[in-house]
Amino acid sequence: MTDRTAFITGATAGIGEAAARAFAEAGWRVIGTGRRADRLEKLAAQIGPQMHSLTFDMRDAAAIDAALQSLPEGFRDIDLLVNNAGLALGTAPAQQADLAQWQQMIDTNISGLVAITHKLLPRLVERKGAIINLSSVAATYPYGGGNVYGGTKAFVTQFSLNLRTDLHGTGVRVTSIEPGMVETEFTLVRTGSQAASDALYGDARPMTADDIAQTLLWVANQPPHLNFNRIELMPVTQSLAGFQVARG
Repeated sequence: MTDRTAFITGATAGIGEAAARAFAEAGWRVIGTGRRADRLEKLAAQIGPQMHSLTFDMRDAAAIDAALQSLPEGFRDIDLLVNNAGLALGTAPAQQADLAQWQQMIDTNISGLVAITHKLLPRLVERKGAIINLSSVAATYPYGGGNVYGGTKAFVTQFSLNLRTDLHGTGVRVTSIEPGMVETEFTLVRTGSQAASDALYGDARPMTADDIAQTLLWVANQPPHLNFNRIELMPVTQSLAGFQVARG
């Protein structure tokens, strides 16, 4: 066991769940958050007393406050915030997109992320801790149907860089992790189609949630005088697409 505590949002599936397991196995205490209480309780039962679960919706600022106030004594000193919670909805071009889906992505990927960060910053500064934000290659490279999702991830990347500037001299480290294709529930949630998910990942040899979790753990365990501003990673099978040209 270490004396360090990681606060991981979106721990009910995918990268967040894998990160909770990885950090616990490495001896960290883990606070795992999410909306699905049944999944959090199952994960906490598997990990054991090293994990404390908090059930709330990232879009509900009052629920975040209540959850943080409920933390037991052994979990109040937070050394690392992993802002993983987020989602992509819809694949339609902007002119055909569902505005409600756009707003849900903004509320979760941006508003929720900045709210939890703001609330935990005093503890992180006190502990000279670290923040790891889960952005995406979509923050840098546009693709059809990416519209607002890509915009929210561009915000996460830029917010990370600006946090680094504001936290200069505090000892708090900030890293933006920007993965390409990772096989999780991402596409299933985005499209509502298991067939679409299978078609995207089939024979593609994508990265796994465990791959990203180990990257997070590696960043967190680096010496405190090192900061990794941005880390972009893709599976070998994925590369950058060419420009589009409309003819006629």
